[in-house]
Amino acid sequence: MSAKQSHVFPRNCHADLPVAVGGEGCYLIDTEGKRYFDGSGGAAVSCLGHSNERVREAVKRQVDQLAFAHTGFFTSEPAEALADLLATNAPGDLDRVYFVSGGSEAVESAIKLARQYHVERGEPQRRHLIARRQSYHGNTLGALSAGGNAWRRQQFAPLLVEMSHIAPCYEYAERPEDESPEDYGRRVADELETEIQRLGPDSVMAFIAEPVVGATLGAVPAVPGYFKRVREICDRHGVLLILDEVMCGMGRTGHLFACEAEGIAPDILCIAKGLGAGYQPIGAMLCSAPVYDAIANGSGFFQHGHTYVGHPVAAAAGLAVLRELLDHDLPAQVRARGDYLQSALEARFGQHPHIGDIRGRGLFRGLEFVADRTTKTPFDPARSVAGKLKKAAMAEGLICYPMPGTRDGKAGDHLLLAPPFIASEADLDEMIERLSRAIDAVLPGL
Repeated sequence: MSAKQSHVFPRNCHADLPVAVGGEGCYLIDTEGKRYFDGSGGAAVSCLGHSNERVREAVKRQVDQLAFAHTGFFTSEPAEALADLLATNAPGDLDRVYFVSGGSEAVESAIKLARQYHVERGEPQRRHLIARRQSYHGNTLGALSAGGNAWRRQQFAPLLVEMSHIAPCYEYAERPEDESPEDYGRRVADELETEIQRLGPDSVMAFIAEPVVGATLGAVPAVPGYFKRVREICDRHGVLLILDEVMCGMGRTGHLFACEAEGIAPDILCIAKGLGAGYQPIGAMLCSAPVYDAIANGSGFFQHGHTYVGHPVAAAAGLAVLRELLDHDLPAQVRARGDYLQSALEARFGQHPHIGDIRGRGLFRGLEFVADRTTKTPFDPARSVAGKLKKAAMAEGLICYPMPGTRDGKAGDHLLLAPPFIASEADLDEMIERLSRAIDAVLPGL
């Protein structure tokens, strides 16, 4: 960045960031002309790359026609069309769509809807939300309360709402060698049953989880059968199942909705990131017909709202993105490219002494770094492996998503890859070459 003083309040006050001035396909370009391969889509956002003509034109047309109309007074054509297309393609009986501006807002909306659903049905005693450790559901206070990452929560703990956190389904680090994946999945799913009983079965309103855990664990899918067991437990106790697909949804893991791979559907589902593909800020909360009907046949008023709910320009962008995903069957392409990427990562890093696990689904892959592969012991947090990897990758012209605190919010390091769906096999090879150089620059010195 130039020597001129900035008045922007950045994420990190001590970071000297390049200025992005252009985007072309899978690449971002800075003021010096340096090209960066967007290997994580920012934060799993830029699923269509940075120059999709269909989406750009849709945004321009909508700005020319209608920029904004508050949903307290009007609906709009792009919002109606996008809601129709989402509901048509959603799993189960997800039938209604509540638009927001991002993932945290989607999760806040889901939590409040779950509470109001039970109140409207005459069960106001249902107030507890159960989530999982090492989850991430957003940065607003309600979403942060639901999230189970100790580092993100620590300084705000006095402000957070009390919520329960059970074990994640984190096979690499937490399944004993003498336990089968199926038995492990059932055991950790049954922690939900135990916690419901501890709190009181008629006092729990919802359970929230990411189908594939993103930021805090690094692309960790559940073992087979885990989510079916969770769905059974929720149904038995009248507990709503909220799935957070903000990062892993919208084709990222090879299905339009990530839960399709698990063979289940939630009562409430949250999406964002890939819905707007970075062209506009948009997210959505989808709910089932029975959840919507409880409100519609009761008070008729969801006591919630944001200024930019259903923003016409954002909805127009989301509609164009969704049509790209569906018209070109990009989720199927993601599955194929994801298999290629997994094989290529294993070929390059499968025997690396400090890479313990290579995991994920679709174009959502994680590498976990360890000091010792045999014991799976993480690096000392003081070594700042994730931070050093991010810096080295940027030097190599690669945007990726390294994070510390993988195991417990303090120890552990992983790196998340979420390249654009349009990436070719040659593009993925280039990404791995750049990543390999960055890893080589960091790990020998540890």
